[in-house]
Amino acid sequence: MNPVESLKRQLTRRSFLGLSSTCLGAAALNSLLATDSLAQSGKSAGGLVDLPHFAPKAKRVIYLFQSGGPSQHELWDYKPKLKDMVGEDLPPSVRGNQRVTAMTSGQLSFPLVPSIYGFEQHGQSGAWVSELMPHTAKIVDDLAFIKTMHTEAINHDPGITFFQTGAQLAGRPSIGAWLDYGLGSMNEDLPAFVAMVSIGSGNGGQPLYDRLWGSGFLPTKHQGVKFLASGDPVLYLSNPPGVNSLTRRRFLDDLARLNELTQEEYGDPETNTRISQYEMAYRMQTSVPELNDLSDESQATLDSYGPDVLKPGSFARNCLLARRLAERDVRFIQLFHRGWDQHTRLPGGIRNQALDVDQPQAALVQDLKERGLLDDTLVVWGGEFGRSVYCQGKFTEEVYGRDHHPRCFTMWMAGGGIKPGVTHGETDDFSYNIVKDPVHVHDLHATILHLLGVDHTRLTFHYQGRDFRLTDVHGRIVEPILA
Repeated sequence: MNPVESLKRQLTRRSFLGLSSTCLGAAALNSLLATDSLAQSGKSAGGLVDLPHFAPKAKRVIYLFQSGGPSQHELWDYKPKLKDMVGEDLPPSVRGNQRVTAMTSGQLSFPLVPSIYGFEQHGQSGAWVSELMPHTAKIVDDLAFIKTMHTEAINHDPGITFFQTGAQLAGRPSIGAWLDYGLGSMNEDLPAFVAMVSIGSGNGGQPLYDRLWGSGFLPTKHQGVKFLASGDPVLYLSNPPGVNSLTRRRFLDDLARLNELTQEEYGDPETNTRISQYEMAYRMQTSVPELNDLSDESQATLDSYGPDVLKPGSFARNCLLARRLAERDVRFIQLFHRGWDQHTRLPGGIRNQALDVDQPQAALVQDLKERGLLDDTLVVWGGEFGRSVYCQGKFTEEVYGRDHHPRCFTMWMAGGGIKPGVTHGETDDFSYNIVKDPVHVHDLHATILHLLGVDHTRLTFHYQGRDFRLTDVHGRIVEPILA
């Protein structure tokens, strides 16, 4: 190495640290005082100094992601005219030049098939909801339905990745990581970003990768922590045999000193991440078992979430854990529920999926509301795309399948600054095209960030010569659904 460069490195790291030890001691004291203040005040630690950009409506997000593409035809988007067109071919004027997947592109016809399930209007808002969602139907006046979500991806992996990261290709930070980076943590004893995965009753569905809650090019300390369904909720949470808490504490202290020496030598920010993550893991040895202990929940609360609430890894249990995480001010809580990919034999498969999620998700919204948490907790429900109005494969009126359909599908939101009891957007008689008020994935992300007090155009990270953001160069706030 050039000796001048070597001297610069020593001056900017080791010598600086040695010459300014008094200042660093004061900084360390200030950090400890800030941590103590956070525990007492509930304010955020970390994050960017200029965030939030304005007063937020929501403090935290619970995102109920339904992996596989739930059919809007069977759940939310009632199309009565289809009953008079059973078996007819989808009109070319409706399909236009829109692409279809390889799974149906070879079909000689695209027969229209209405849902076999009935719909009714509910609540003062008069929202149409399928008979498959009777519990959710009772809370429609707390929800804002978006009927005109659309995306650019037609296959699962890019579709799911797009909703999590704002890009179809892997490598970008997930939305929870962006929020941790920008807004910081509100709880020193739990991660700011937690992910949980449940498997539907029908089948395992599409695989979900850890990168979906990853930090991408952001520092790795912002990545989500996955809670597991069995064993330790977090890997290596328990001490190894023969190691008690005191021994582990001494080990971590010594390890931290070694890592600090490495940081002084190389200045790698990932070393700081390693130190902070070891400390978080130590604190979670107490906080996570307490979180998972449901003995303090009333029987009425457990019953409201449904019969699977005590089953580890179930959507019901994860919904209850999501409420408990929200109570503890975890910033971003993501629940993935797999198994919505019904290409064939859809009626039976979607009935099972609806049984998995209907009661727990309704209970979650109601539980948050009763505890005063819904006002500042944003709840989001939806998948990566919808399903086609035409039948995939052999057509019968009772047993049918549907292909992927990214052009329009339904999501809903509640709480955290969302206007309750509204329906936004309109699709055509086939739920195939958008008639009014389209909402893109970037628009959804821009709206979520806005509710958290973040201007989506100003939350950026410089990487490989340009400023990146969750919404790329797009995104508009969906004003009509805001309270």
